[in-house]
Amino acid sequence: MTESKGPGTKGGSAAPKKKRKGPLARLRPYAVGIAAMVVVFGVSALIGAHVRAGKDDKVSEPTGAVGPATRPTAAPLAPDASPTPTPTAAGPKLGIPVKPSVPVTLTVYEDLRSPDSKAFQDQYGDTLQQMLDSGQVQLQYRLVTSSDKQYGGKGSAVAANAAACAQDQGRFAAFVDELWKVQPADPKDDALSSEKLMEKLARKAHKIKAGTFEPCVEQRDHEGWVLRSQQDFTAAGLGSAPVVEINGEPVKDAKTLTPASLRKQVGAEVKRVVALDAEPQPAQAG
Repeated sequence: MTESKGPGTKGGSAAPKKKRKGPLARLRPYAVGIAAMVVVFGVSALIGAHVRAGKDDKVSEPTGAVGPATRPTAAPLAPDASPTPTPTAAGPKLGIPVKPSVPVTLTVYEDLRSPDSKAFQDQYGDTLQQMLDSGQVQLQYRLVTSSDKQYGGKGSAVAANAAACAQDQGRFAAFVDELWKVQPADPKDDALSSEKLMEKLARKAHKIKAGTFEPCVEQRDHEGWVLRSQQDFTAAGLGSAPVVEINGEPVKDAKTLTPASLRKQVGAEVKRVVALDAEPQPAQAG
């Protein structure tokens, strides 16, 4: 009996075995794919960095931002008008209002990384709330970032941008209340530069939609607005935060200010504005 010849063989000889690929050859297709992914993600990162870098130049105001308060100095021209402070300066609106409904505006410049700003809030928070509840004042916050320049890092700027993102959803006060609770005692500690911490605080503040808040924080949507606010604060020569103004005028004796003296000064401005409003109106032509 003759031995059967295998298919595909010549002269009955056995087919030659394929040479096994070495480990490097087997990995080559994967290496090509990984390299392609690296290029794609690298380009995406560059695009993202370029977009974020552009935020420095773009002043994107948070929702509801207002211009600076002005001090009424004359009776209104129209019979039905009132001497309500109105923005007069050109440029972006840099204030964040709370209860914007009465003609006396109390403006507080605060640095979210500064222990002095936190101490002011701890000491005057109840007083500010009482004046708001009584209808004496509207409250306007201006966010500044001097501590970043003083101590290095970017915690104040990141926190201010996040607070502006919260303001887009009407949750500025709730967010900042949570932020004060975690502000490091040592301003050299740049813990507030963590975007993940900002997102955590937003969850604690409640009623802040992560789907819009987190991209706003990560892409630094209001970074240019924060930068402009600091530039204006520096140009005004107001010193260091906290700073308080009543209808655009710095409070008297700021170094010896107490809750009682602040209430007294606000009360005096309320009376002054009411008196202006009560003055006889000029006769209208025609």
